[in-house]
Amino acid sequence: MEARNAVKAFGQGDVAVRALDDVSVQIRKGEFFTLLGPSGCGKTTLLRLIAGFETPTSGQILLDGQDITDLPPNKRAVNTVFQSYALFPHLTVLQNIGFGLEMLGRPKAEVKATAERMLALVRMEAFSSRKVAQLSGGQQQRVALARALAPQPKVLLLDEPLSALDLKLRKEMQVELKRLQLETGITFVFVTHDQEEALTMSDRIGVMSAGKIQQIGAPVDIYTRPVNRFVASFIGETNFLPASVTGGRVTLNTGDGIEAGGTEGRIGPVTVTIRPEQVRIGPADEPGALAATVRSWVYFGTDTHCHLGLADGSEVVARLQSPASGDAGLHQGDKVGLRFAPGAAQVLGD
Repeated sequence: MEARNAVKAFGQGDVAVRALDDVSVQIRKGEFFTLLGPSGCGKTTLLRLIAGFETPTSGQILLDGQDITDLPPNKRAVNTVFQSYALFPHLTVLQNIGFGLEMLGRPKAEVKATAERMLALVRMEAFSSRKVAQLSGGQQQRVALARALAPQPKVLLLDEPLSALDLKLRKEMQVELKRLQLETGITFVFVTHDQEEALTMSDRIGVMSAGKIQQIGAPVDIYTRPVNRFVASFIGETNFLPASVTGGRVTLNTGDGIEAGGTEGRIGPVTVTIRPEQVRIGPADEPGALAATVRSWVYFGTDTHCHLGLADGSEVVARLQSPASGDAGLHQGDKVGLRFAPGAAQVLGD
């Protein structure tokens, strides 16, 4: 699946809004690919172009190398699971799953056998004769997935399908979605604004902002090596520190030199990012450590977040594992020394 220089503009002339601005992305066969970004970034618009519900203003949509830009949705080997599930309340679970196959003119025996197989795949065999109103939200989502998978599409599109579920059920369904993708081998394209969903389920993530893809990569690459400030701040929590690069050496505004990646081709003022869990707190007199002062600390149960001030006024948050007693032994005004885990600091692009 590929989008090539896709542009989608709504409106005309000076008031036209570019929901997608020259987006190109190749989604590998059989992978779980997530489009991640805030509301209005263009991720759902791109999904709708792939599905055929929208036509690009310019650019192409390709599937297996074939241009499908002008094909209607029912002619594409693509299915969509919507946020609302869009199940038929007057049909049973088994009839809902088989509906798409019936519309394709498949024989009744094949429809029934396939629907039953899909029911087993989503572990809903005991609910085949129930109506939609008799199902929970999580069960309805499983039915919607089974219905979308029944025609064996080459690509399954999922438009924030977990957003209506409570936290516990959402986490359970994250596991189920990944299991289904692995068992079927179908390419999944998943849209979400939830960073945790993207990190836990995806083979690769495309982070979007303002109609553009900012970065594509494996979850670990997106998290540990963000290309710019937007990606770094959108994916989890992080610290931003002003610094400068001279001859490949990074110097914080405190005057302290640190090791940091991403210095290639950079010179002058930069921003360095460090994740809170990669900050180490030690004694104030530890050789080579950055001088810092404890400003406050917040207990979160498993973690304690310690807010520290550097000599230039910059703030660094360190995420520490909470001790059994719940007391991190840190107090406002304490002088400490900071170190960053090897390879944790990264110089950001624009």
